[in-house]
Amino acid sequence: MIVHEKQDNPDTANRLDGMKQGVLGTAMSRIDGLAKVTGTALYAAEYSADNCAEGVLATATITRGVVNAIDKKAALALPGVIAVIDDPRLTTRAAQGTADEAPQQDPARVCYWGQPIALVVAETFEQARHAAKHLVVDYGEEVDAPVDPEAVKPEEQTEETVSQGDLDAAMSAAAHAVDVTFTTKGHASAAMEPHAAIASWNGDDLTVHASLQMLNYNITELADALGIPEQRIRLIARYVGGGFGSKLGISEEVVAAAIAAQEIGRPVRVVMTRQHVFQAIMRRSESTQRLRLCVDAAGKLTGFGHHALVSNLPGEEFAEPVLQSSHFLYAGANRELKLELARIHRMTAGSVRAPGEAVGMPALECAMDMLAEAAGIDPVKLRLMNIPEKDPEKGLPFSSHTLADCLTQAAKAFGWDHGLRKPRQTRKGEWWIGTGMASAARVHNVMEAKARVTLKADGTAVVETDMTDIGTGTYTIAAQIVGEMLGLAPDRVLVDLGDSRHPRGPGSGGSWGAPSIGSALYVACKAIREELAKRLDIDEPDLALRNGATSSGTQLTELLRGEDLARVGHYEPGAISEDFTASGFGAFFAQVRVNAFTGETRVDRMLGAFGFGRVLNRKTARSQCLGGITWSIGTALTEALEFDPRDGHLVNGDLAEYHVPVNRDVPDLDVILVEERDAAASPIQAKGIGELGMCGGAAAIGNAIYNASGARVLDFPMTPDRVIAAMPD
Repeated sequence: MIVHEKQDNPDTANRLDGMKQGVLGTAMSRIDGLAKVTGTALYAAEYSADNCAEGVLATATITRGVVNAIDKKAALALPGVIAVIDDPRLTTRAAQGTADEAPQQDPARVCYWGQPIALVVAETFEQARHAAKHLVVDYGEEVDAPVDPEAVKPEEQTEETVSQGDLDAAMSAAAHAVDVTFTTKGHASAAMEPHAAIASWNGDDLTVHASLQMLNYNITELADALGIPEQRIRLIARYVGGGFGSKLGISEEVVAAAIAAQEIGRPVRVVMTRQHVFQAIMRRSESTQRLRLCVDAAGKLTGFGHHALVSNLPGEEFAEPVLQSSHFLYAGANRELKLELARIHRMTAGSVRAPGEAVGMPALECAMDMLAEAAGIDPVKLRLMNIPEKDPEKGLPFSSHTLADCLTQAAKAFGWDHGLRKPRQTRKGEWWIGTGMASAARVHNVMEAKARVTLKADGTAVVETDMTDIGTGTYTIAAQIVGEMLGLAPDRVLVDLGDSRHPRGPGSGGSWGAPSIGSALYVACKAIREELAKRLDIDEPDLALRNGATSSGTQLTELLRGEDLARVGHYEPGAISEDFTASGFGAFFAQVRVNAFTGETRVDRMLGAFGFGRVLNRKTARSQCLGGITWSIGTALTEALEFDPRDGHLVNGDLAEYHVPVNRDVPDLDVILVEERDAAASPIQAKGIGELGMCGGAAAIGNAIYNASGARVLDFPMTPDRVIAAMPD
């Protein structure tokens, strides 16, 4: 039985607060933790497949053009080589920035350097890799391919354009103003697990074990790429070793494995090398951002301008949503926001680790720090003064708003010294020491989701959905929600995720996973509770369940009468999404050391406070925040995709040259969870936390660098050479 609930109004019942099991919201350890640390959790490439061949992708060595022919003879003559696949379907570019659309097919055309164009299949990975180097490709005539976003005429993304009042006049009349341009480099998702797939056919039926985030969309994409019905495909992704946006859509290894397995009549495994992942899987766009902010003599924002330039391939719809939180974070009657997209021939740009705010918030929050200095106002106070009562552009109320609480709680816990601030006040030996802060915001998303909950006759429960766990704790919070509502200890709940044969969940992405799938589970469990209450001749709110029994002592096994009780919860966001502006909020505080001679920056301590509705699991939520803060350290100091200006090929395509934060870069971090109940966010009053933890943190570090050394760096990452160049004499 499917139970459908569409949320058109705030859910103020807070039913989860009335349950008796007492497991929801606790710091429960991950139920999949033991399997992961003992190596028994199987990831995509680790499944056993009899007589499995190995495939390695061959990639283009031109920027733009046509593949006329591939000479396979030399490769096929090498030991162990089984086949060379150059099927046009293999060159599918998944439109990963827009996961709700089927992938585009662009047969025999090269759009960027490093694009996969063929697959070599051999008995071993090493044989396939060696043979891939012996393919001779006739590209025909190369076509002009711009690779510099500053060198092409951009396209205005009109849906992002806002023009209210007169910003130029406000800037001229303001008591204090800043007009500053920041740049950010592109980023790679850099997930720990490389993209991988094992495909096998049984007649006309295809099974693929793959590293994917969103099976609900991926099955449609793969069916479209192969030209077969979805019903003939089964996708399995039990464990995913990180995705961060890179696995939202299918990519070439999935399509290639499926085509090759069908052609050679045996299973085929395709695991991308780290270099393949960096070269061929989507990037975060670089950005150029101009901020124009102004205040009156009291410090109230009178003008707010944010203009951003980003890039993508021709034909791709995704444009890094740099302005996403700028639309509502601060007041200011005179507003101008504009997003422009440059069409260039680098690999596809798409969703990477908090798309939009991850780079938009650092620029905005550094500009706010500059404005605070110009106005002679404490940076925390300036932000508190300019929190809008309602959405400044749409006029909508906020579903909830915790920015002020986050700012004040974090400032107190950090020991923030309120008042006027001057750089270069503290030095110890070679090191200047300073502090900085920034606000955090990340739009709240919730998606349609389905999940089946079965209360078994033996008093256990089973959860089934194609929802994935990409390391965020989905297995655990699903067990907690179901355990809480049905009065079961979490170890009595079996959670079965990542199988496309199950009801379609929301997928893992956009920080919508927990509130969306949690709401579907809530709907299913509430329906089960209603049936149990009916059997007891009571109202559902009066049903108190704990440890497999009612408050009167009746065992669940008695109520079930030897039969399973199953419900599919179907949650769908309704009109409520048009009635409120919903977001998570937070605040970052950082202390850094800057070497006076080398410009090296070390983060000494960092704290974040975050408000995102109901906390479903304090341990996994805190873990997500710690990860986000770590990402913000990378954004501030080290992470940068570097492209050759001649042909646009990526020059730092591995973890040796693309510098993510390592242990020594990350100090002790502190997290404050500012819990609330947001009735308009979801039926379980929760919002996502996975990405909020990095949205603005890089600015806190940048502002601390300035406070420490006087170096106001306008380009991210703030590498030692840039810090030295910006230091005052």
